Amino acid sequence: MAGVVVISETIVRPESYEDGSDRVKIHLTPWDLFFLRTEYAQRGLVFPQPDPKTRIISRLKSSLSVALNIFYPFAGRLVKLDHGDDKTAAFFIDCDGSGVKFVHASAMTVSVSDVLEPANGTVPDFWRGLFPANGVLSCDGVSESLIAFQVTELKDGVFIGYGCNHMVADGSSFWSFFKTWTEICSTGLLDRKKIPPLPLRGWFLGGIDYPIRVPISETTVSPVGVVSSSLPDLHKKIFRFTSRNISELKTKANGEVDSDDRKISSFQAIMAHMWRSIIRNSDLNPEEVIHCKIAMDMRQRLNPPLEKECFGNVVGLATTSTTAGELLNNGLGWAALEINKTVGSQTNEKIRVFAENWVKKPKIPNRLVENNSLVVASSPRFNVYGNDFGWGKPIAVRAGPGITGHGKLLAYPGAEEGDIELQSCLSSHVLDKLLGDAEFLLYVCV
Repeated sequence: MAGVVVISETIVRPESYEDGSDRVKIHLTPWDLFFLRTEYAQRGLVFPQPDPKTRIISRLKSSLSVALNIFYPFAGRLVKLDHGDDKTAAFFIDCDGSGVKFVHASAMTVSVSDVLEPANGTVPDFWRGLFPANGVLSCDGVSESLIAFQVTELKDGVFIGYGCNHMVADGSSFWSFFKTWTEICSTGLLDRKKIPPLPLRGWFLGGIDYPIRVPISETTVSPVGVVSSSLPDLHKKIFRFTSRNISELKTKANGEVDSDDRKISSFQAIMAHMWRSIIRNSDLNPEEVIHCKIAMDMRQRLNPPLEKECFGNVVGLATTSTTAGELLNNGLGWAALEINKTVGSQTNEKIRVFAENWVKKPKIPNRLVENNSLVVASSPRFNVYGNDFGWGKPIAVRAGPGITGHGKLLAYPGAEEGDIELQSCLSSHVLDKLLGDAEFLLYVCV
């Protein structure tokens, strides 16, 4: 890739792993298998330039080795079991210590400003070259590392890109791991005696045999199903909501809602504003059915609840559905209330019923982002800017190639406290109209 030169590619293994010691098998749930055909989720963080005397690559690799000793599932591999008798396959994670991919690269013609503010607002040619898992699918985890990192030294900074198999971990687990890695790197030695054992997801439905068998037809990948972020009609844009914008939207949404028992949250107000604005500029038939899907952490919604720190993928999609006409004929408060109701309906009973029905007839989507759907992932609660490897906190976080498509939004905290940043992927004709929509721009910084 022009501008990015790979210097080395190695495998980093857990520090004290011994073959067969403490080997763990992790069974996969319906929510894990849901991601089987999707690309690795890829993100990147921009860091300031460290002191030239700092040997960042050796420090990062040695501290990563220690971190993998704690978050050992990342160092494992998927195992696929083929069952010819009924034409099904099953998957599980073998925590065998195989290690993770670590790439060291250089891009001395690329500056931090090139990454943060690319010319003409388009995705730069060097962009894909900053990430280590382009085109890798979750099902490829049988041979590919379940998480991969690439450290690229820029002209005036450092870019750390990663790709993560979503079947293995969700955002909560990843950022917990990342925080641990940065602390080990910045402080040096870590007293592992003070670190509690990694809490694994211990919840399974009664009456379900693991590993879950899935029809072979549901595990094969259609080329049509893999959505590439390089499609010419898709454009990325970052929208920032200041704490003042957020407060105004929340007040407006709650003011339009005649309900004493339901209060619209800040995030629900933002999502309602984005949803209505995107649909208003999409030229859809009023009868067209549309969806707003928000990724939700289900750990505390189960009964009994899981530990907040439990490792794994425990994310479900809370899906609000309506028609384009109904969404636009009602106000911000109505849309936010519909989202609020959907979020509130994600109960232990509903989650269990979904899983029980899914196991009876497994259905794995070819892609997660579909037409007329807004899909919201990540979270403004993730402590992105609290991570420091020892030479400064991140300047910014950016979405990389991977799971994408028209209507994909990633939510992150803003660099300024109280702000929320939405990284969007939209069709060019919708984005062009959105950028000229005065009602939308009233609450948004582009």
